[in-house]
Order: sequence, then C-alpha cells, then structure tokens
Amino acid sequence: MSWFEIILVVSLGSLFWLWFDGTRVREIAVERARRHCHVNDVQFLDGTVSLTKIKPTRNEHGRLTFERTYTFEYSDTGNNRKPGSIIMLGQAVLFLDISR
Repeated sequence: MSWFEIILVVSLGSLFWLWFDGTRVREIAVERARRHCHVNDVQFLDGTVSLTKIKPTRNEHGRLTFERTYTFEYSDTGNNRKPGSIIMLGQAVLFLDISR
C-alpha cells in the first residue's frame, strides 16, 4: 500500500467513526430529552433533537471527547412551542434544560 492509500483508509475510517459515534450520542440525547419532558409533564415535540454545536474537549478522565449541544422543542399546554437544550459530553448528559 502506498502512503496515499493508508492516509485515505485512515481518513475514511475516522469519518465513519465520527458519524457512528454522533448517531449513538444523538439517540441518547433524544431518549433523555423525551424522558425529561415526560417526568416534567410536558410534551416532547417532533420526537427529535437538532445538533447546534460540537467542540472537542476533555472528560473527567482527561480523555479527548466531543461536547455536543442539541436543541429541541416541547409544549407545556399543547398549543405552544418552547425551546429546550441538552449538552452531551461523550455519551453522558452534562446539562438538560427546559425553562418553564
């Protein structure tokens, strides 16, 4: 294999890992936002979250990971839309907010 092929394979593998990890973290964020809305007796709208920010950071063990900020909408009356947000550090919830 040439250096070009090795770099290409490593780059494609890294992109695949980033996509796969992002998909898993997004699924966790959706489930946690849904559960938080249920516990607070509000309706989780659209059944999804939207990625608004991603940045590399270190976790509590000093390992490099991504901090992802997602937004979502919920309703407390059924006739309105209010913004909520969830910040994920790796696969852990760092912050979840629904302002009532």
